[in-house]
Amino acid sequence: MRNVLLFSFLLFMLNGKLLAQTQHQNTGWFMFLNNTKFNDKWGLQFDLQLRSADDWSNVRNTLVRPAIQYFINDKSNVALGYLWQTTQNRLDGTSNNFLHEHRIFEQYIFNHKLKSIYASHRFRVEQRFIERTNDDVFAQRFRYFFRLIQPLKKTEPTFTRGAFVALQNEVFLNFQNKDKLNNSVFDQNRLYLAAGYRFSKKIDLEVGYMNQSVKNINNHTNNNIIQLAVYTRF
Repeated sequence: MRNVLLFSFLLFMLNGKLLAQTQHQNTGWFMFLNNTKFNDKWGLQFDLQLRSADDWSNVRNTLVRPAIQYFINDKSNVALGYLWQTTQNRLDGTSNNFLHEHRIFEQYIFNHKLKSIYASHRFRVEQRFIERTNDDVFAQRFRYFFRLIQPLKKTEPTFTRGAFVALQNEVFLNFQNKDKLNNSVFDQNRLYLAAGYRFSKKIDLEVGYMNQSVKNINNHTNNNIIQLAVYTRF
């Protein structure tokens, strides 16, 4: 637990350093994430996300991401998935411009407990097919994500109902064709703190604040995000 908190602190300090040469944005994200188990070994993961442009002016991004999961045991699973993302660019005096990105991804998830804290780690590799106005780009990216959930009242061996707080972080690293993206291995970091309520074993609702630090070619973007998330499990 101490190592995880130290890692979070170092990432927070990195985010602060990036702010020195940064453009700032304020956006809202909505996320729906579902996990459905067909049997002891196979399942489906699906998430839908809507993201606003700066100052909540319009929906800029839509993401649809299904994946087939294979459960190795109670603590770990692997998945193969696909993502379709649209990006709407609105420029004054021009018609709306929609660009698309398609991804194939492979991931491994490991879940465990740290005393009363529920912890999850996700390792994901993405093959990205990015549409641009003048050319298309293929790139690959690695992502490491961890999430900690602390129930606010004493629970049974499994957490099935009640309020909780969540802390998570995800770092994105480019490892192929980064020269066509931002000329950097570091792509972005997302640090997130939320409060939520688990209504049953099947549904969570949470709202939180995310700080997204993105490395661009010439500068950085610091995005302040309010996120509403719904999690379902069947």
